[in-house]
Amino acid sequence: MMMTMEGVAVKLPSYSFPIIRSPARCVTRNFRPFSISASTLKEGHPAAPSAPPASLSLGHLTRPDFPILHQEVNGSRLVYLDNAATSQKPTAVIGALQNYYESYNSNVHRGIHYLSARATEEYELARKKVSNFINASDSREIVFTRNATEAINLVAYTWGLQNIKPDDEILLTVAEHHSAIVPWQLVAQKTGAVLKFVELNGDEIPDVDNLKDMLSRKTKLVVVHHVSNVLGSVLPIKDIVLCAHDVGAKVLVDACQSVPHMVVDVQNLNADFLVASSHKMCGPTGVGFLYGKSDLLSAMPPFLGGGEMISDVFLDHSTYAEPPSRFEAGTPAIGEAIGLGAAIDYLSGLGMQKIHDYEIFLAKYLYDSLSSVPNIHIYGPAPSNHVTRAALCSFNIDNIHPTDLATYLDQQHGVAIRSGHHCAQPLHRHLGVSASARASLHFYNTVEDIDDFIQALNDTVSFFNSFK
Repeated sequence: MMMTMEGVAVKLPSYSFPIIRSPARCVTRNFRPFSISASTLKEGHPAAPSAPPASLSLGHLTRPDFPILHQEVNGSRLVYLDNAATSQKPTAVIGALQNYYESYNSNVHRGIHYLSARATEEYELARKKVSNFINASDSREIVFTRNATEAINLVAYTWGLQNIKPDDEILLTVAEHHSAIVPWQLVAQKTGAVLKFVELNGDEIPDVDNLKDMLSRKTKLVVVHHVSNVLGSVLPIKDIVLCAHDVGAKVLVDACQSVPHMVVDVQNLNADFLVASSHKMCGPTGVGFLYGKSDLLSAMPPFLGGGEMISDVFLDHSTYAEPPSRFEAGTPAIGEAIGLGAAIDYLSGLGMQKIHDYEIFLAKYLYDSLSSVPNIHIYGPAPSNHVTRAALCSFNIDNIHPTDLATYLDQQHGVAIRSGHHCAQPLHRHLGVSASARASLHFYNTVEDIDDFIQALNDTVSFFNSFK
């Protein structure tokens, strides 16, 4: 055992601890029926009108579609609560990837034979599916990227370097993911622009009123998340966009934690740019997308040079293709894009509003359950009739390092959560901590998952407190 400034850090061996487990812990695949009582949901709660049916929840109904969930980890039933980092994949997505590689693997756009034609058709169909999913006005407003990080960098190195001038202001919040901060730091270093940051209010939500006050004619861009990957807070993007546009600023929305969990309509939000990642929405890794308004994309220079993004190449110069091809140099992630299309089909089949309603219920259940753990600090707003919170909680427990919690939960209980700064170091510093533990849910999670997590967490806390 070694002591740290933040509590007891125990290096856990690979073998099992000689602890007594509760006989109530379920390690089978049989799940008890899910029901909601009047005491669970108060009248007027936003989830109440669309609460899960009395017999089976959406989590129970969809779990059979996710093979990875039906296994034991370290002798216990896997409880996967790390969905804000990446989501699991349904058989429909796995099958789409396998079908592509088995049946029509070929490069796109550059062949006339059957395999290439079919691959191109499916790849472009995936673009249309993304477009429809977020209600873009045209599929040409969708650019495939490696991930949301690359999508933000694409905007930074094209629109940003072209339009940001010395002393211009870029407005962000302290709760942004590193991927939404670092690219604009680089742009500011190159252009002489100034980064300004909105802090949190008393409810540990980025202060939207303060954001509005900080807007001025100097503001050229607002970079803001839709849902915080640490705080679970949901920002009023449509309102923010309206105020930003009033001073002539553009808005880039990091929607990685919203697109997989709720209805996102880019035309309704009126955002100028929006980014998301496939792997957080039940699709494959290695592909994400940028939405950009067509007039903005058309005026932006290329991001990378190479094949596919050109119109004509001469020895002394080149001309460039129209968007989105202009921003998709080289062979793209074809199978991954097709897999993303399959994920969108799957999510759309369930219904995004249905997913959101169920997750709002899970969010409150998780928050209330965690609140019962002694000496816990949960970051972000408490859910209420007026405050919608995403289905994730970042937290700390007095005198126990979050990494110790996560390690013990995994090794002794098969519970997968995340620990660390969650790519949000400035936010953690603002909260006065260096790291936190995070449990994050998706629609295939259940009340039983949360109950097992809380039981395991209490056991974990008891274990570490025994050293005091």
